[in-house]
Amino acid sequence: MKILVTGATKGIGKVIAETLNGEIYATGRDKNILNTYKNHFAANLNNRNDLINLGNYIEEKQIDVLINNAGAYIWANTDSMKLDNIENIINTDLTAPLYLISRAVGGMKERRFGRIINIGSISGVMGEAGASAYSAAKSGLIGMTKALALELAEFNITVNTINPGWVETELGSNSIEDSGFSRDEILETIPQKRFVEPVEIANLIQYLISDMAKGITGQSINLCAGLSVGC
Repeated sequence: MKILVTGATKGIGKVIAETLNGEIYATGRDKNILNTYKNHFAANLNNRNDLINLGNYIEEKQIDVLINNAGAYIWANTDSMKLDNIENIINTDLTAPLYLISRAVGGMKERRFGRIINIGSISGVMGEAGASAYSAAKSGLIGMTKALALELAEFNITVNTINPGWVETELGSNSIEDSGFSRDEILETIPQKRFVEPVEIANLIQYLISDMAKGITGQSINLCAGLSVGC
């Protein structure tokens, strides 16, 4: 399988690209890290030309599996957010995934096989104070996933979203600093009293793109150490 992973130069995306079995096509903004992959394409998903060019690349390489992992996050009270902040979040976290899917599904339909995985967030399921744009974009992924799963089911294309909670990454650490809470205070809100490891997300993706999971589509799966259930 030809697997394209967005945001593959750090955090969750890097672990996904290093873990999955298949021919990996990595995209991201850090060209130095991208050069460590055999197949790579540098792109900023908030840049219209880069996004279009990445769509061309997806069609050219006949990608079978699209992992929409790249994301942007900002913690700010709504009354202090600027239009540029809002546009960056929505463009990166919602518009770009939908556009890349639109470029990938034509070939998937012809080959009658495709797997699309969107990396959402528990913030899109439950909401997060101080992250309204991020929560809105990630919630949008869930609705998009359901609609596309219905639209593409007859072509043997599955579409699912994984919603991580707090993840052991640099972004997770930065989010703690932005939140104003300590790590211990956040751990107290998580039933399992731990952060999710990126490899757990990668392993779930490996299952979802396998033939064993061909009947799973349109689903929003919370991988959050119990955070969505309560504390």
